[in-house]
Amino acid sequence: MTPAQAEGSRTSYIAGWDRGWESNRWYDNNYDGNATGVGFGSCYTDSSFNSATIALYQDISASPDRGYGNRTNYCNYTSWSRPGKGSFYFKLSDFSGGTRLNVDDVNIDW
Repeated sequence: MTPAQAEGSRTSYIAGWDRGWESNRWYDNNYDGNATGVGFGSCYTDSSFNSATIALYQDISASPDRGYGNRTNYCNYTSWSRPGKGSFYFKLSDFSGGTRLNVDDVNIDW
C-alpha cells in the first residue's frame, strides 16, 4: 500500500469516526519527489461500507487551511501530488453506509 522511498510514513487506525473528523498532523519537509498518500485497509461501518471521501489539507496558522481536494477511497490507496512543505492532515468528508467509520489499517506516507 505504501510507495517505496517515502520521506516519512505513519501507521494508525480509525475507530468510530464521523463525517468531518480529522487525522493527526504530520510534517512534510518536501525532501523527495513522492506524492502524499493515505492507504486504508479493513474498512467497515455499522452498516454497509462502500467508499470514503477524504480531503488533504495543509494546516496554516492564523489563516484558513489550504485544501488539496477530495479523493474517493474504496478501502485502498489514494494520493495527492506533491503538496509542498508544511504540516498536513486528512479530513473524512463523507462515507457510504452507516453512521461511524472504522479502518483497522491506516497508512500515511509523504
